[in-house]
Amino acid sequence: MTTRTTGRTPRRTRQAPPNVRALAGALSQWLGRPLTSLHLVLAVFGLLTALGLVMVLSASSVNAYAAGGSSYGVFFRQLAFAVLGAGLFWLGLRVPPRRWRAASPWLLAACLVLLALVLVPGLGAQVNGSRSWFRVAGLSLQPSEITKIALALWGAHVLVRHRPAPRRWRQALLPMVPVAMLIFVLVMLQPDLGTTISLGVIVVGLLWFAGAPLGLLALFGTVGVIGVVVLGVAASYRQSRITAFLDPMNADPLGPAYQARQALFSLADGGVFGQGLGQGRAKWSYLPNADNDFIFAIIGEELGFLGASAVIALFGTLAYTGLRIAARSVDPWIRVVAATLTVWLVIQAAINIGYVVGLLPVTGIPLPLVSSGGTSLALALFAGGLLANFARHETDAAAALRTHGQGRLARALRLPPPEPGRARTT
Repeated sequence: MTTRTTGRTPRRTRQAPPNVRALAGALSQWLGRPLTSLHLVLAVFGLLTALGLVMVLSASSVNAYAAGGSSYGVFFRQLAFAVLGAGLFWLGLRVPPRRWRAASPWLLAACLVLLALVLVPGLGAQVNGSRSWFRVAGLSLQPSEITKIALALWGAHVLVRHRPAPRRWRQALLPMVPVAMLIFVLVMLQPDLGTTISLGVIVVGLLWFAGAPLGLLALFGTVGVIGVVVLGVAASYRQSRITAFLDPMNADPLGPAYQARQALFSLADGGVFGQGLGQGRAKWSYLPNADNDFIFAIIGEELGFLGASAVIALFGTLAYTGLRIAARSVDPWIRVVAATLTVWLVIQAAINIGYVVGLLPVTGIPLPLVSSGGTSLALALFAGGLLANFARHETDAAAALRTHGQGRLARALRLPPPEPGRARTT
């Protein structure tokens, strides 16, 4: 019996070049280290905050000089809140997670009181048509931003407490949903649709990561979309923005479509490498809210496609890091809070970038850590401190810190040793 041969040579499996394999191996080894999550949190929040300060200075310099005679007015205010945010980052990093969980009901109750008080004329300040701020000693405080984190901490506490018994979802949702609806009503009375959308993202994130039934999530999501549409068309200025988005060819270029068009012009002027830092033209009164809602357009104009892509890559790294922390944590409360805070920050960034590039209607949601806005920056840094705290409490990270010590920086910051990880169910 003979063996038939085809004359074909065996197909060789393509392999990556040695330098690529070495780089991939080094990256895999680094990602496997116990403190990688902590280092990624510190790097992402540090880089985004530094970039935000630089871009706020560039984007606000013209209007700040025209309003007050100094190009640094808005920048110094943002810098002051960055310092405050650094203190909040340290606070979120230093206090043990169990204490944050225990304090969450009191924190949310305080936020509800503030949301009610800000609506009182004479107490709350009205800016751009919304009564959303307290003005104290020249500084502004927006209680709805604090409410986002308070709702995430308290909502995870309530849902995790009932998680072992799926039949008790009704008991879990009875405090959760009514309180969330009360918050939505108080925020919409300001009115602030953008913040309401962010709060809705947090509620959906809590339900999703706590393991809520898909039917319940679908019902809540449907009601939320209907509510956003109704609120969007209830006010004339929101309705005009939606109409301009759906029919841009017939929209008034000097009316509701003005900001969106100017943002696209700014991005187009940037090209691949940008006009250069500080050299953009849109901030010369061509693009309203250049340092706040539309700062991503200034980034694209001055730093180009590469700079805009770097911002998106940083938020992508944040998404990976936050979900990695959630997946590697043994405490279900930490898992739900870490994932929810991550989804909130990343989706808020996606919404902001989406309407700047013309994929979504303008909603007025700022770019986290980058846009001008003191309370938003400080509270985003506080969320970063919580994520860094949770990263230190990963099982491998806690074991490494207890075995090898915390290092000089941790001792200088007076960080307590992470508590031994144990799976809590209540």
